[in-house]
Amino acid sequence: MSAPAKWLIVIGLVFIAVGLLWQFVGRFLPLGRLPGDIYWEKDGVSFFFPITTSIIVSIVLSLLLTLLFRLR
Repeated sequence: MSAPAKWLIVIGLVFIAVGLLWQFVGRFLPLGRLPGDIYWEKDGVSFFFPITTSIIVSIVLSLLLTLLFRLR
């Protein structure tokens, strides 16, 4: 099996793991419903942009990846 195929499999498994984890963590943490998340609804049209949640997830992932690459 080639290296790119292995990476695609690993990336797919990571996405599956994160999706399953998100289902369980979502019950305990209010990600997606934080103050600062934008939700607008008018005349049957709704718009949702979780900006605060995106910033928090970005910070956590940045810290995790920084720690991961420093330990190598």
